Amino acid sequence: MKVLITGSNGQVGSCLVKQLRSCPEIEFLAVDRDQLDITSEQEVIKTVNDFMPTIIINAAAHTAVDKAEDEVELSYAINCDGPKYLAEAAERVGAAILHISTDYVFAGDKEGLYSESDTVYPQGVYGESKLAGEEAVINACSRHIILRTAWVFGEDGNNFVKTMLRLAQQRDSLGIVADQFGGPTYAGDIAAALIKIAKSITGSKNTFNSDNYGIYHFSGMPHVSWCEFAQVIFDKAVEQNVLVKSPDVKGIKTEDYPTPAKRPANSKLNTQKITTVFNIPASDWQSALNHQSDYA
Repeated sequence: MKVLITGSNGQVGSCLVKQLRSCPEIEFLAVDRDQLDITSEQEVIKTVNDFMPTIIINAAAHTAVDKAEDEVELSYAINCDGPKYLAEAAERVGAAILHISTDYVFAGDKEGLYSESDTVYPQGVYGESKLAGEEAVINACSRHIILRTAWVFGEDGNNFVKTMLRLAQQRDSLGIVADQFGGPTYAGDIAAALIKIAKSITGSKNTFNSDNYGIYHFSGMPHVSWCEFAQVIFDKAVEQNVLVKSPDVKGIKTEDYPTPAKRPANSKLNTQKITTVFNIPASDWQSALNHQSDYA
């Protein structure tokens, strides 16, 4: 198997690189924007034609949700045009593409869990551009997996865990949003899920059913609010001596913390489909917080 990874310096991309290094049977080429501008169709075509991958894993994205409200053209270039070019190139060389998407494609106002077949209705530029990217990938490459995830955190890049640990060093009290709910998702678990899917697709026994291409949800359990997530981070950090003490955590409403982009109130994803098809359980985000010195 030959795997092309884009966005290799991001949260998921860096985990993919680390994990694939321990897979000697897989040859991989990891590129970030300095090596490949996915918004350049010609660069994408050249890279794919030169490497001839079996699988393309697109972990590149413009994820600055608030900046996206102003950076509309850039958001669509990275989140829609880039995936389109990668998917078209994959189709030409007979490769499959695994593409990471987001809970932001939904309105976030549903009661209960969002399943893959639920109506999409993004509320901002980030979600709209990611949905456009999903559609572009689906239309361009017959062998596609769209992996929607939420609340991603990891050792690399900027994320909620790192922000909370930094603020806890500076303040005795923190107000954290308590009326938005979702499943925190460890980037390493996303990477492991993508590798398992890639192996399933390219397995030597050819047991993968082409009907199983499509959209999948993958995120963490149990579902919590941002406020609850923060409290678990602090409790575990104190246990591991990463923090001397936990700050006082106070739950606040979304309206008390206004942002340029609207956040989904409900980001809870139903992950049963990926468990049934690929035997991949939900991300165990609490276990991923057992080594918080890696995030500090």
